[in-house]
Amino acid sequence: MNLDKLSESMNQNWTDIYYNLHERHDDHLTHHAVRLLQYLEKNQSATIGTLAHFSNVSHNTASEHVKRLLQKKLVQKQRNSQDERKVYVTLTAEGEDVVKRHTRLDPKKLQKVLQQLNEDQLKLLEDAFSMLSQAAKSCF
Repeated sequence: MNLDKLSESMNQNWTDIYYNLHERHDDHLTHHAVRLLQYLEKNQSATIGTLAHFSNVSHNTASEHVKRLLQKKLVQKQRNSQDERKVYVTLTAEGEDVVKRHTRLDPKKLQKVLQQLNEDQLKLLEDAFSMLSQAAKSCF
């Protein structure tokens, strides 16, 4: 199988899926802010240094991004109880809602699409997404 063609086909299909099924939102967040929220969702918490490394920006720049997210009440800071020099950034409940709206498919739209498929197709789809998710997690 030609992996370049498969990759291109998968990317085209994924963008079609996301374009048609994403949730509409008016949170006015930058792409960078959404990626930081997504990182926190996947990792539960992070230091400013960890977020800077993830974003490939300076510590000061990451700190400024976090400051804006704090002002919007999407994240909170918590000091480590054993070492108060360490400060962790975590999502607030509102931050969890916002990251879901920005990174996931609209559940109602997705349900409408899934209702058009039979049981075998649904199982195949579930298995394919699960397999792709597990492979991605093991690579990165």
